[in-house]
Amino acid sequence: MRFVIQRVTHASVAIDGEVRGEIGRGLLVLVGIGQEDNEKTADKMVQKLVNMRIFEDLDGRTNLGLKDVEGELMLISQFTLYADCRKGNRPSFTAAGAPDLAEQLYEYIKGRCAEQITAVRYGEFGADMKVELLNDGPFTVILDSADLGC
Repeated sequence: MRFVIQRVTHASVAIDGEVRGEIGRGLLVLVGIGQEDNEKTADKMVQKLVNMRIFEDLDGRTNLGLKDVEGELMLISQFTLYADCRKGNRPSFTAAGAPDLAEQLYEYIKGRCAEQITAVRYGEFGADMKVELLNDGPFTVILDSADLGC
């Protein structure tokens, strides 16, 4: 499982020209599901995400988490995070989770995040989405379950 976590001042997602979700200060997270992922993996990733301290405190240090700043969260499913570009010029996506598994885990992640964060917005699995954001910093972190021993 891979999360690309971006600290934002605001973000939105539109589908078919209609804005489906908007957040203010918080995190925009691109979520990639791999073939070997499961709910246990998702639980570890969500815990790491919601407790990650990447917001500045009064001294300008990145000491505060999403809950501390009453931040908002936007989750966007993105299978292309599993692109394999080692051979040729066309990426392969064979390491991405099958659509039924990926959708089930994406829904699970949404639910687990909503249990801990007050404002959670999200895109639609499999939809052609237009995502807009203003990256604050810029501050972007890549979280990979393989690095967490999942």
